[in-house]
Amino acid sequence: MRYEMMFPDQLRQAIDKNIPTVMAIGVMEYHSEHCCFGVDTLVVTRALDILEKEIEMIILPPFVYGTASYAVSSPEKKGTISVDSHTVYLFAKELFINLLKVGFRNLHLFIHHQSENFTAGMPTDLALKLAAKETIFEFLEKERGEGWWGSEKMQDYYRQHEKGIDPFSWIQIHPFMDEQTQKQFPIDHAGKQETSLMMAFCPEGVDMKRHNKEHWFAQSAMDADIDYGNAAKKMILNSIKQILTGK
Repeated sequence: MRYEMMFPDQLRQAIDKNIPTVMAIGVMEYHSEHCCFGVDTLVVTRALDILEKEIEMIILPPFVYGTASYAVSSPEKKGTISVDSHTVYLFAKELFINLLKVGFRNLHLFIHHQSENFTAGMPTDLALKLAAKETIFEFLEKERGEGWWGSEKMQDYYRQHEKGIDPFSWIQIHPFMDEQTQKQFPIDHAGKQETSLMMAFCPEGVDMKRHNKEHWFAQSAMDADIDYGNAAKKMILNSIKQILTGK
């Protein structure tokens, strides 16, 4: 279900069932000459389009204005839009508190941009992670009062944590490609891997006739292959499905 198309009774039923609510996080960024600007967002939104047919879930409108940075190229006539990570953090806090007030307790955000460094973190995902944890702390303290964690009601907290149902699991930030998938299909930028992913998820966003030899990072795109992309696509979809269903 698309959040913007839902009716209140549908929302109430979904919250009561605690079905997963998902959101694509991306950027608008230069991906050489042969790929469109929305690569990092489109692979995620297209994956969610597919999984929506298989899994009961709510899909929130995507957030496309992350901190792209100008590390790849300057923005002039190249298309990159980079919003400061502090601004992303402030936006995320406002979004998360609203989602918690609505009643969501099973939120999952998937990000592809710079997620090869997901464990250490990069500006966009770090802003989201910090915003999520701070918002949950603030929400719980307001709802339950100071000392909420130390109360007798929370004595099963570690069992909740082990099962992934503790309050700090209410909002989770995930890499679009998990560690196992990244090992088998190493992430690049507009090279063989990312171009192949686009061929598999969003073929209209790739035009190899536009490819040139100007950028080192995009040279391997000439080896992009739809079969390679589809193999990665299968692993990605299975991984996201497991996260959302536990199966």
